[in-house]
Amino acid sequence: MKRSAKVKRTGNWVELQSLSSFLNKWKDIGRVRLLDEVKVGDQTLPIHGLVLGTDDPHAPTFGLFGGVHGLERVGTHVVLNYLAPLIEQYRWDESLRDTFRKMRLVSIPIVNPGGMYLGSRSNPNGVDIMRNAPVEATGKVHPIVSGHRISHRLPWYRGQTGQPMEAETQTLINFVRDEMLASEFSMALDVHSGFGVRDRLWWPFSRSAETFPYLSVVERFRDELKATHPFHVYTVEPQHASYLIHGDPWDYIFDEHTKLAGVRRDRIFIPWCLEMGSWTWLKKNPKQLFFQGGIFNPILPHRYNRIMRRHRPLLDIMRQLTANHRHWLAPQRESASAAGANP
Repeated sequence: MKRSAKVKRTGNWVELQSLSSFLNKWKDIGRVRLLDEVKVGDQTLPIHGLVLGTDDPHAPTFGLFGGVHGLERVGTHVVLNYLAPLIEQYRWDESLRDTFRKMRLVSIPIVNPGGMYLGSRSNPNGVDIMRNAPVEATGKVHPIVSGHRISHRLPWYRGQTGQPMEAETQTLINFVRDEMLASEFSMALDVHSGFGVRDRLWWPFSRSAETFPYLSVVERFRDELKATHPFHVYTVEPQHASYLIHGDPWDYIFDEHTKLAGVRRDRIFIPWCLEMGSWTWLKKNPKQLFFQGGIFNPILPHRYNRIMRRHRPLLDIMRQLTANHRHWLAPQRESASAAGANP
């Protein structure tokens, strides 16, 4: 994955610098994996994976991911501003350390560092990572926006038919397969921005309107979220309720999970997407249109601070529900066992 040495950086370098500083602190409590490196001109940009908690691969696992689209920097900020205080709390909170003796937290804060460096939605090859997996949508798709193979000069480009997946896509898939799919219960949250005026929490699928095999689990999660966070702002729905796309790597990863484990009650994997409704930020501050990335990121300091506060309870609840999945899913597990015993 190479670009000319004359490539012009138009993005914001601060996220990559912040991650580098953050990693030194993370090493005090967890592991850092160098997953791959991306060449952009004379720059070599690493893709790092983080792991915290027990070494037991079957333990419940919560995954956090950001920076799939380089322009959507706020997703990486949400991830890092959740993890950084966790480092400080881990130093003095014995109950938190005890929790992580029984569960795992894994993360790739910047999946697409080349796109972030260049200020681009796509990776340095012009490929949209969220359209790049070998998954074909079935149903009504939107021209161009749902993914296309016309040219890398247009956004939402999938790459050419028959070509290997991009390094960033494959790195994401490999990391989730290695760190999450053996777990008895795992949930991933991929943080994005840029669609609509509502914050949406999407479950699969984005490729079709077919019923998600763990529908009863996500509906139970939705109920628990409402009960424990009654004033939350999220529209919780399947992604296909908003639009269909080709090439979603999370749909691909879920298919990998199904191949490895089957759709079973004793090994559950739920990939979620948080889509922050950034059109509200534009409505309140139209000047953002004149800032690079202003469509996708809060520019004014008070609004940025509010966004960082807004989503922390969700991440905490998802982590806690993951760790305690046996309790809130117990009735469903018993019902599934009874159904298996009495076909």
